[in-house]
Amino acid sequence: QVQLVESGGGSVQAGGSLRLSCAASEYTYRTACMGWFRQAPGKEREGVASIYIGLGKTSYTDSAEDRFAISQDKAKKIVYLQMLSLKPEDAAMYYCAAGSALSTGGYCNMSPGGYVYWGQGTQVTVSS
Repeated sequence: QVQLVESGGGSVQAGGSLRLSCAASEYTYRTACMGWFRQAPGKEREGVASIYIGLGKTSYTDSAEDRFAISQDKAKKIVYLQMLSLKPEDAAMYYCAAGSALSTGGYCNMSPGGYVYWGQGTQVTVSS
């Protein structure tokens, strides 16, 4: 059973930045993709960014494209999400997830259903 532990959440003012970390207990054939998701109260969980561990290919949703960056330290089995210029609408519980959600071209999709392992989440609060 792969365990994922997120850290780095917190409370910032609009325009601030945070770096989230996700440490995986191991990588297996079922953890080809690592993704960051978020869920705000009353809303569905949505994908933010994903990375294909093997090749490092990254994908982003439109809301994250210009402000967020996903990266990895493969040796340490850690995936990061650098978030810049945070907005109040970015406030949510952020989850790290792992799965084999590979799409065409070696990119990982960001549908929550494609991910098998989930962390407990780390809270991000953004005040205006």
